[in-house]
Amino acid sequence: MEGVTRPDPRKTAALSAALSGAVDLGALKARADAARQRAATPPPSSGGAGAQDAGPSPWVLDVTEATFQSVVERSLDIPVVVELTASWSPEAGQLSPVLERAARAGGGTWLLARVDLDANPRIGQVFGVQSVPTVVAIAGGQPLDAFAGPLPEAEFGQWIARLLDALRDRLPGIKAAEANRGAQPGAEPVAEPEDPRFVAAEEAFEQGDFAAAEAAYEAILAAEPANAEAKAALAQVRFTARAEAVTPDVLAKADSDPDDVDAQLAAADLEVSTNDVEQAFKRLVDTVRRVYGEDRDRVREHLVSLFELFPPDDDRVAKARRNLASALF
Repeated sequence: MEGVTRPDPRKTAALSAALSGAVDLGALKARADAARQRAATPPPSSGGAGAQDAGPSPWVLDVTEATFQSVVERSLDIPVVVELTASWSPEAGQLSPVLERAARAGGGTWLLARVDLDANPRIGQVFGVQSVPTVVAIAGGQPLDAFAGPLPEAEFGQWIARLLDALRDRLPGIKAAEANRGAQPGAEPVAEPEDPRFVAAEEAFEQGDFAAAEAAYEAILAAEPANAEAKAALAQVRFTARAEAVTPDVLAKADSDPDDVDAQLAAADLEVSTNDVEQAFKRLVDTVRRVYGEDRDRVREHLVSLFELFPPDDDRVAKARRNLASALF
């Protein structure tokens, strides 16, 4: 797996937007919940030896440019392994059955999405594919790791195991699928009871009542200050409420008047919402360098709130944190 360049997350997000248009956050949440339910339901099995390899599997999908967005959405709940392949490649022919067997054995802990590059060249272009086959892992809507060329079955098993270990606490569908995979044949799927507080907050969010959703998550955190799920959801609600109020002309306004703090904050929100994350972080770090006193505190707090939208190990967040510390001290 040496020498393989990881895909640019901004390019992947750009492909998603180009193929399917802007993503409605409420609809995205609903589809992610549906994906979680699918992950919690084990596929039918005949129970006989070799049944794992018989018939179609819900964990192996053929993906096109028109359906790529659905793959991104599924990656909010379980990892998606994108297999970029072509029928003329003998190496792809060697790797494809390895991946399919592993996906079936995974029982819904991850999803295999196969892309025929001859029929869907734009996906290959965005991923920067230089050889076939290329495999890219996506989680939470972002590409995380990649390799090119055929891989022995045991080595791929180690690769996917490391991926699941790294993501188990971040993607709820992994644990749900693992719990059901260990259930007795014919048993009902194991479902975690829904917290009515989160249900109420999510319903308010989906209905566009951001004030009610914010209040609901704040109440959860007042009772459970360490609740990471509520904290992350609260950050998302606050950001979505701000981003929906921003107009596209704010970028020109912010660029023409660097001292307008309100314009810089709004422009950063717009850039994050359009996946120009690094530019948003840079904008606010540069603003911190220019302003002082209460304005500096406002910009710093706003930037930190944007960090909360991403996993703490996101390279862009780590870089921006270092730059912020340099700007402050």
